[in-house]
Amino acid sequence: MKRLTTLLLLLPFLLHAQADPQADSAVQQLSSRLYKLMQHGVMFGHQDDMAYGVGWKYVYGRSDVRSVCGDGPAVYGWDLGHLELGNACNLDSVPFDSLRAYIRAVHEQGGINTISWHGNNPVTGGSAWDTSLAVTAILPGGGSYAAYTAWLDKLAAFMQSLKTANGTPIPVIFRPFHEHTGSWFWWGQRQCTATEFRTLWQFTVNYLGIQKQVHNLLFAYSAADFSNAEEYLERYPGDDYVDVMGFDLYQAGSSQHYQRLLRQRLNVLRQVAAAHGKIPALTETGLENIPEPQWWTQTLLPALQEHKLSYVLVWRNGRPDHYYAPYPGQASAEDFKKFYADGHTIFLKDVEK
Repeated sequence: MKRLTTLLLLLPFLLHAQADPQADSAVQQLSSRLYKLMQHGVMFGHQDDMAYGVGWKYVYGRSDVRSVCGDGPAVYGWDLGHLELGNACNLDSVPFDSLRAYIRAVHEQGGINTISWHGNNPVTGGSAWDTSLAVTAILPGGGSYAAYTAWLDKLAAFMQSLKTANGTPIPVIFRPFHEHTGSWFWWGQRQCTATEFRTLWQFTVNYLGIQKQVHNLLFAYSAADFSNAEEYLERYPGDDYVDVMGFDLYQAGSSQHYQRLLRQRLNVLRQVAAAHGKIPALTETGLENIPEPQWWTQTLLPALQEHKLSYVLVWRNGRPDHYYAPYPGQASAEDFKKFYADGHTIFLKDVEK
């Protein structure tokens, strides 16, 4: 009976295609695991959690989240920006060799890795925030096509280097071209048409999977601003190119306004993810510096409890004036312990089981 119940829960997910039909067994297991864990609660994630925090950098075993609640996140976010340039470190100064080690450590502990890519503008060489037109130039036949595929070659090599001690590929959730419904990145809404964006996405997935034989990825489609399902899906590349559906939303005004927006967009996400058989996630969120002492249990948690979500990820603790998870003594640290203790949240010790 227990096995039948699990199969029934997985049925809508199993009936839909994965982005990579040749995905290795580790990816298949990660897909099933994400969906099954979602039935028990929402996993908590934190960007660059192992790499640095408020007042420290590159201390083995240290984590602001762990220092507060005694446990690590279930999901760890990383970024590959500047990998395309051949640099030794990413745009947040984390060495890529260290990133490999962090990703492997997370996997060995039972955690889950998700990777974004703030790649530079491939036409101008400016940052990801350089909104000069680029998408048409990097598609097949475009003037910067060769430059973009060379970047993808570097990306593929990094993904294929993610292996366990015995050489087994480590599965990761790859989240390229995120927040595409906004217009602050070169792949944004005003920088390309819906057709051009879908073509870019499909070409990137096919190039990595078919040309470079990268088979350890789940692909996450992550929007920013939208009001309804039609707006969310306007640039959706298709069920054959996406595994995880999500969006990014930060609190910029009052907690009441943020909660209203969050609930509205989670309702849309729930509907579209169910209709397309994809795993829903809140791929980025948070309140910078968390000045509200009860933000975790009074603002974020109530909205999360109303929906089945795979994970929620807050952004990095980059500086003393720019952080999204608490550290010991921070104003919301005690409330975060209550958030951690709540039965709806899942942390590393929970997924290790």
